[in-house]
Amino acid sequence: MENGKTTETSAAKTGLAQPGQQFGQQSGSTYDQQPAEGYGQKISDAASQAKDFVTDKVSVVGDKIKELQNVDVKQLATNATDYARKNPGQAILISAAAGLILGLVLRGSRR
Repeated sequence: MENGKTTETSAAKTGLAQPGQQFGQQSGSTYDQQPAEGYGQKISDAASQAKDFVTDKVSVVGDKIKELQNVDVKQLATNATDYARKNPGQAILISAAAGLILGLVLRGSRR
């Protein structure tokens, strides 16, 4: 004790474990430790949210595919050409992204 105050060791200041402490324990701190069940519940909740998100997006894609089945191919090509003429930058980016995704899918199936 110096001048009535206790001094902290350098290990306590840096958060390092003291001799005899187990990894992950800190002396005198309110270190939040959750049991494995808590982490399992968080993972389960995240998986449930991911499932809901994917299910929602699959239904949207399914609806778009149904819409495209009823569209004339020539009209679709005309619409795409008009869009590319009005927005050439976006058309290039969209086609590059589509090509990248297609390339990854095809390359992944060869392995």
